[in-house]
Amino acid sequence: MKAKRTRQWVWMLSLAASVVLVAGCNDKADEPEPADENELITTVNLKFTESGTTTTQTFTYRDTDGDGGQAATQFDKIVLKPSKTYELAVELLDESKTPTDDITKEVAEESDEHLFVFTVSPTTLATYTYGDKDANNLPIGLKGTFKTNAAGTGKLKIQLRHQPNAKDGTPTPGSDDVNLDFDLTVQ
Repeated sequence: MKAKRTRQWVWMLSLAASVVLVAGCNDKADEPEPADENELITTVNLKFTESGTTTTQTFTYRDTDGDGGQAATQFDKIVLKPSKTYELAVELLDESKTPTDDITKEVAEESDEHLFVFTVSPTTLATYTYGDKDANNLPIGLKGTFKTNAAGTGKLKIQLRHQPNAKDGTPTPGSDDVNLDFDLTVQ
């Protein structure tokens, strides 16, 4: 009789231990996944190549300590010719690291989570046309065409929208990885 009770006791302890182990394994499934954080981008290079030529002008925004802290150390004014078409390529860097981290590659790899938004004001100054798309046929904006109109001055706002699991081709969902207002002169 004593042996029978010992076996029952051992069996019950084994069962209880199994339940605890299984329940413990499921705890991780209940934990929320960490948020997909925005990239640290300290430098934005805008490379305008005039169509039909090899002439490239690069305009740069650089803030090596990122948002907050010290002011940007470089914020170029964009100066382009009137009535011209330019191929525009965007380069993103994180220069807070050694060696410098090329964020452009990360944005290209995660293109289904990123959208550049180009806003010209006044709108009559120039137009932007996307030159690249992600796997869902939605625009990205790492490459495109920028066509200037008549001479004038204004702004070119460049936003990189981070839109994990929400990208729909519009700027609304997500948050900004980049939000810059470049002075734009067409002359």
